[in-house]
Amino acid sequence: MSEIKIFRITGTYWKGHKKYLFRKELRALKPEDALEKALSQITSIGLFRRQVNIEEIKEISVDECENYLIKELSQESSE
Repeated sequence: MSEIKIFRITGTYWKGHKKYLFRKELRALKPEDALEKALSQITSIGLFRRQVNIEEIKEISVDECENYLIKELSQESSE
């Protein structure tokens, strides 16, 4: 059985004439799944995938996670 990990994805996108920075923390089995989920969430606001620039995909520990819900879900599953 595979273990669910936490990934932090950072990047930028242009909307209008402004550049936005984003950081998403997601639970997934592998980095490709986390990337797909992040792109799905970001493009739901009316962007194309080509407008999104991914800078880093990093696996993080539960202690590094800043998202309260993801942190709680991960601590429950590890107990």
